[in-house]
Parts: sequence; C-alpha cells; structure tokens
Amino acid sequence: MKLDLRPLLRGELREIPINFFLSAEPVKNAQFDGDAHITGKITDSAGYMRLVLHSVLHYKSQCDRCLCDVNGELSIDFERTVVAEDTLSDEQLQENVDEYVVLKDGFLNVDDELREAIILEFPSKILCNKNCPGLCPKCGKLLKNGDCGCTQKEVDPRLAVLADYFKNNKE
Repeated sequence: MKLDLRPLLRGELREIPINFFLSAEPVKNAQFDGDAHITGKITDSAGYMRLVLHSVLHYKSQCDRCLCDVNGELSIDFERTVVAEDTLSDEQLQENVDEYVVLKDGFLNVDDELREAIILEFPSKILCNKNCPGLCPKCGKLLKNGDCGCTQKEVDPRLAVLADYFKNNKE
C-alpha cells in the first residue's frame, strides 16, 4: 500500500493511523487464511518520523512431528525510521536495512519490506504444541494418544552375534 505522508510533511498532522491488508508471499507447507492485517501509525516528532506497524497473519499447516492439523497465528512488530530520499547514502541504507524506510516524493511503500519480515519471522518448524511426542518410528501410531507398546530398545543387528556370545558365556 502506498501511504501518502504529505500532510505529515506539511505539518498538518502529527500522526497518521495505518490499517490495511497485505497479501503475503506463499510459504512452503503452509496455507494462509487470507491476507495479513497490518495496523499501526507513523508519527512525526519535530522532523523525526517513526513507523510502527503490527502484522497478524493466520495460517494452516501440519505439525512437523505428528502430522496433525495446526491452525496458527503469526504476529510480528515492524518498526523503522522514515527518511527522505537522498538523505542517506546507498551504503548507509545497506548497512542499516533493518532501521530505515525511504520516503519518495511524499509517499511511502513498505509492502516489500513487510512481506520479507513475514517470511523471515515465519516459524521454520511448526508444532501442534512444544511437547509434541510425534509418531512411533516403528508402527507410526500417534504418541500423544498414549504408548503404542512397541519395544523402544532395539539391538543393532550387526552386534546381535556379540549379544548371543556374551549370553552363552555368562552361563
């Protein structure tokens, strides 16, 4: 969304509220339930402009341990200082990419930066709960429903001969 900051620059306003929806880039193994809801404001304090945004995005995915359906919410905060074009050198902007957004001809467009922030903040591992036990590696039963009865101790078949040797020599 292109935000018109000219009233702020002219001194007519000290704050501009922000409320819009942003389509997010697709993320592997997750489906978004609509667009990200972006709320926030831009404030001007004697020429120092600060952008403060909050983004909420609902998604559906599967637990990486037990494959159960997961409905989640990604909530991120996005804060930047607004600078006019040609105020900082390209080198300064590259070094401080997470601190500034550039105002061009009185308009500000932060869609790309917000999409990037959403991708970077999206969890790399999605779990139904932090203590999810997952699936049994032998039978595939869902372990959060209870123990499956499979033996957890398994002898390495390459060492089974030694186990038999010690068993026979013990007697």
